[in-house]
Amino acid sequence: MKTEKIRVIKDFEKLSEELQEQIKLVYPHGFSKYLITFTDKEGNLVSALPFETDEKYYLVRMTRVEAKEIINLDEDYDEDGELKDETREEYEDKYSDLDYLSDHIDENDNE
Repeated sequence: MKTEKIRVIKDFEKLSEELQEQIKLVYPHGFSKYLITFTDKEGNLVSALPFETDEKYYLVRMTRVEAKEIINLDEDYDEDGELKDETREEYEDKYSDLDYLSDHIDENDNE
């Protein structure tokens, strides 16, 4: 019997450092162009970055402006908003045992 994943809505800065690093691997070119919108339980339109692990489906709450600001202020990204090669390699080594990352990394890597 297939069970549905737990859905979690959270702000980027409230995620663990490990989850933030994994998200950077999946979105090495920044976050803003990958945002989706949905209606929350109060009926408000919200934008978020989708991220999926084996156990959970995250919607990382952020606006397009916040998404660009996070990348601009993050030292893991260069001035063009690209994840630095040395950072990418470090995180790939660190999280090489997580199968769910390899599926997502290939999807967004060449965009």
